[in-house]
Amino acid sequence: MSIVTVVGNPRPGSRTHGVAVRAAEAVARRIGDGGPPEIVDLAALAPLLFAPETAPEVRAALELVAGADVLVVASPTYKATYTGLLKAFLDRLPGGALASAVALPVLVMGDAKHSLAVELHFRPLLVELGATVPTPGLALLESQISDLDAVLGPWADRVGPQVSAALGERAPA
Repeated sequence: MSIVTVVGNPRPGSRTHGVAVRAAEAVARRIGDGGPPEIVDLAALAPLLFAPETAPEVRAALELVAGADVLVVASPTYKATYTGLLKAFLDRLPGGALASAVALPVLVMGDAKHSLAVELHFRPLLVELGATVPTPGLALLESQISDLDAVLGPWADRVGPQVSAALGERAPA
């Protein structure tokens, strides 16, 4: 099984990156996958995303994401939704490209007033690309990062069975 994490923060080494990796690891433990997630850090690809031709690194990242069984997609909240960097990357995927993925949206935000963005803005983007998106996505306040396990544990406990069920539905008969 492949678990891939996409980090949509334009800053390398961001808190969003750390949250995304730990969220993917928490879900992996709940679904019985012990391997580390593969990571697509868009901060490293940012200079290449707007080039007229698709760079080999971008193509490889798109293929990795499109082939994921479980996809954790994380972004800081910018203007009450995900980053333009993440949108630019996902816009390179053709419609239905995530049909084989169970996707989990994660938004890191400074203010609780943006907490609905994960369901109202982020989920529809992933569904539009064909992903199965069990509920709920993770809306994490920056102030919660210092006690991340207290948030990730209950969230992963809730979505883990949904991810397992969705993966089971995709298995060949």
